[in-house]
This record gives sequence, C-alpha cells and structure tokens, in this order.
Amino acid sequence: MIKNILLVDDSAFMRTLIKNILKKNGYNVVGEAENGKKGVELYFKLNPDIVFMDVVMPEMNGIDCVKNIRAKIRKPRY
Repeated sequence: MIKNILLVDDSAFMRTLIKNILKKNGYNVVGEAENGKKGVELYFKLNPDIVFMDVVMPEMNGIDCVKNIRAKIRKPRY
C-alpha cells in the first residue's frame, strides 16, 4: 500500500512540510523538484505513483509540466 510520491514545488519550505506529513502517514517520497522542468525529468526517472504539483513555478509552471508529462506518456514506445 505504500505509495511512491514526487513533490514538485519551488518552495523548499513547502516541500519539507508536505514531505513530513506524507512520511508520518506511511508514504514514500521518492524525489523532489524545484521547478516543472526538473519535475518532468524526475517523473520519467522515478516513475512515481502520485505527484504533488505546485502551479506557479519558475522555468516551467505546474500546468505546463503536467501537459508535458501527459504528451510524452501518450506517445508509442516502440
């Protein structure tokens, strides 16, 4: 039942706060990213079950990050 989670937020304080709450409740935080660009990279590297995504971030916002991930998932892998 342990879920692997990726946190994507430009605020180190918020990532730490959310990570502590999740760990207290039995979840496994497998990675953290400070912007959407790094979030996309870590998503495909770590293959998390759940992603906690901030919306307003530098380099790539959360909405564009999700669009980017979804576009890459839909492509055939052959």
